Amino acid sequence: MKVWVLRHGEAEPHARSDDQRNLTAHGRQQVLRSAAHLLGQPLDAILVSPYVRAQQTAGLVHEALGFAKPLVTVPWLTPESDPARVIDELDGLGLEHVLLVSHQPLVGQLIGLLTKGSRQESVPMSTASLAELEADFPLAGLMNLRSLRHA
Repeated sequence: MKVWVLRHGEAEPHARSDDQRNLTAHGRQQVLRSAAHLLGQPLDAILVSPYVRAQQTAGLVHEALGFAKPLVTVPWLTPESDPARVIDELDGLGLEHVLLVSHQPLVGQLIGLLTKGSRQESVPMSTASLAELEADFPLAGLMNLRSLRHA
């Protein structure tokens, strides 16, 4: 199984609420640079947070890759979601190759939990950072971090 974890691109500092923040022009460029690393990779699904900046990020990746399937918006990929729940949800989906588009602190905690077995060992993820993890199953402490690219 491969899991790619992409943090959204740079977003505007303010909006009516945090979930309504849009990507900046620079953020869109960051996302496109990260998307280039996914070209040619097999993907079964792109799962995305409902927050606007994550939706915009996933939309740019979807278009850049020419991905045929629709984006899948899930409520368990928001900034404060529980990384253990994300692992349970991934396991239940049974996908082999998946891209998650989400936010800090979730993405850093999730990678720390998957690779080191502890969400306290959070991995730094700047805007549009892309991590590639691999293992037979999405289990805490058992996935290998194959690459980590910062846009």
